Amino acid sequence: MPRPVFVSRTPLSAALGGYVATRLIGLVVLAIAAAASGEDGLHRLKGRWDAVWYVRIAEHGYGYEVTLPNGDVHADLAFFPLFPVLERGLSAVLPMDAATAGLLVAWSAGVAAAWGIYRCGAEVAGERAGVLLAVLWGVYPTAFVQSMAYTETLFTALAAWSLYAVLRGRWILAGALCAAAGLTRPTAAALIAAVGITAVVTVVRERRLPARMAAGVLLAPLGWLGYVVYVGVRQGSATAYFDVQAAWGNSIDGGVALARFIVGLPWPAALGLCAALGLLGWLVALCVRQGQPLPLLVYTIGVVFVSLVGAAYFGSRPRLMMPAFGLLLPPAVALARVRTRTAVPVVAGLALASAAYGAFTLLGSGPP
Repeated sequence: MPRPVFVSRTPLSAALGGYVATRLIGLVVLAIAAAASGEDGLHRLKGRWDAVWYVRIAEHGYGYEVTLPNGDVHADLAFFPLFPVLERGLSAVLPMDAATAGLLVAWSAGVAAAWGIYRCGAEVAGERAGVLLAVLWGVYPTAFVQSMAYTETLFTALAAWSLYAVLRGRWILAGALCAAAGLTRPTAAALIAAVGITAVVTVVRERRLPARMAAGVLLAPLGWLGYVVYVGVRQGSATAYFDVQAAWGNSIDGGVALARFIVGLPWPAALGLCAALGLLGWLVALCVRQGQPLPLLVYTIGVVFVSLVGAAYFGSRPRLMMPAFGLLLPPAVALARVRTRTAVPVVAGLALASAAYGAFTLLGSGPP
């Protein structure tokens, strides 16, 4: 009989093979659902919602705005530049348009992210847990976004490898990857904090500041800060980037918008959402009790915090938390302790559930 995808000759091939299998399941389910409903599944992956904005930036640069009926202005400066730069570069050297290039970037980055996630998991909890961590990231409830021309896979790949570099003491590499992540998503603030806080704690403990550590810490925020400064100079205001985000409804309000959203729901839905938030809090507590390394713990909590305290559209919050792969380490460790014949159907069931939810969201509801 064929071997299960995460019982392979090497743990790395098991991790990558298992991850790719989860994404293929998602694509197959989407294709079947799209065919049954007469929709274009491929267009939903590369030509919907934020993906359209990235393609426009790739093809025309920054400067596009849309004024909504209520007077709010949505400007493309809300989107960080690395992803559209890669789209533009690939479409210039390969026979494909920017939208297709976006899919190629996202899919390739997904594999790179799974690799980095596996390395982090293996470093912390052993090879088997690392394999399962990578596979579980592929069955995250909103993992369908990993198959879209979105930035989540690129950001997660850069973040995972940056954290792995910190765990291995390779500070300059960690800082460079963090800087690249800062050109990808604003959530890089959590990664910058992870690198910086880990460095401070290490300096206090060892009472010395190695030159490579200092260089890595100085490199880490340059991407994020560089783009914020660029928007400020372009718009002639030091707070321009934050003003642009506020116009999109993405300002930081300390969780007020989330609380209002919950209060406005019918009580059964509000109860369910509170239970989901309770589960999230329990996972964070498990990460702390598990004794995860400081950089991974700070990054995970930081991503969750940033995702919850903003005033963004509520449906986007699970997607915004997806890069916090450390949340999946406790269940990965738990699964690593059971037999393969038990773990395989659990992962397969999660993959099918994630795929079905993804197809439903892509074909029938609003933006993720």
